[in-house]
Amino acid sequence: MNSLINNYIAQIKEIQNGQPWVGQTYEKLLKNITSDNAFIRPKASMHSVAELLSHCTMWREEAVLKITTGHGSKTDDAAENWLSNQQLQAKGWATIIDRHHASIAMLLQQLAKKEDAFLKERYYDLDFKGHFPYEFLINGMLHHDIYHLGQMALVWKYLNQLK
Repeated sequence: MNSLINNYIAQIKEIQNGQPWVGQTYEKLLKNITSDNAFIRPKASMHSVAELLSHCTMWREEAVLKITTGHGSKTDDAAENWLSNQQLQAKGWATIIDRHHASIAMLLQQLAKKEDAFLKERYYDLDFKGHFPYEFLINGMLHHDIYHLGQMALVWKYLNQLK
């Protein structure tokens, strides 16, 4: 039975393009973002939507690596963790969005192959320097995505005030 895995898959899909209780989803928010506003930092202390989305995508790709190999390759200090707007502009907004969608598809694909028992299996986490159950990783990814979705919504709100 895969009731826990299926629940995680449903939660990931819900915050991406469903109808979550919090109201906002990645898809609803991102449909308003263009290459003209994706790289704007409304305040010096805030990240741009592109920076936030790239950051989330990198960690989602890292989660897929952990699921497929048992260990990751990145820490918080990784250069890819927070790419600058200049680096991201060179990649282009369409590429950033495509990579975001691909990372979600890869994560969902990997989880769909697993049984609930997988959540108790352990992987090595470079940042926490230890072995942890995959349930820790999947919960962490959900929390991380929701946290940064809130940040993106605030950036979008500020961008609208700049008009």
